[in-house]
Amino acid sequence: MAVPKKRTSMSKKRIRRNIWKKKGYWAAVKALSLAKSISTGHSKSFFVRQTSNKALE
Repeated sequence: MAVPKKRTSMSKKRIRRNIWKKKGYWAAVKALSLAKSISTGHSKSFFVRQTSNKALE
């Protein structure tokens, strides 16, 4: 016979939600940091092929 599960406490639910939100926050911070380093050209782990202006003209 099926038995209903116990209800998760509010504090446990809040802790889990905050952990989930914090993971997203740090992923966004890392992505922004990588984008900044790529745009300034100071990236050491991500290589972008530079196009010369003479080739475009």
